[in-house]
Amino acid sequence: MASLLDMLPPDFGLVVLVLIASIFVVQWMAFQVGRARRKFGIKLLSVFQYPTMYSDKEPLFNCIQRAHQNTLEGYPVFLVLLLLGGIQYPVKPKNRNRGAFGYLALLTLLGCNISLALTLLGYI
Repeated sequence: MASLLDMLPPDFGLVVLVLIASIFVVQWMAFQVGRARRKFGIKLLSVFQYPTMYSDKEPLFNCIQRAHQNTLEGYPVFLVLLLLGGIQYPVKPKNRNRGAFGYLALLTLLGCNISLALTLLGYI
């Protein structure tokens, strides 16, 4: 009986490395929020309450906090599309270095997932 590793394409390791790199980016952003919280004196209310999310006095803190929050909102969708799309298309196109467009990339990953689903169902 074949293991799951035997069924994945050899280049799927690259997909796993992208996933790991994304974890470091999200953690780095969390550290930036903590650093900004200390820099601007945005205190935690207490250990048992949610932290203060925004400041009425420090718009830069709000930008840092919101950037992290926006990333976390889209992160689960990114991970699912990355892992499933990477099963069928583990390697990126070679001419992709001309710029990064977040939603365009997510739509491409979504297209990869639709193609995978249709292939698994026997329609392609």
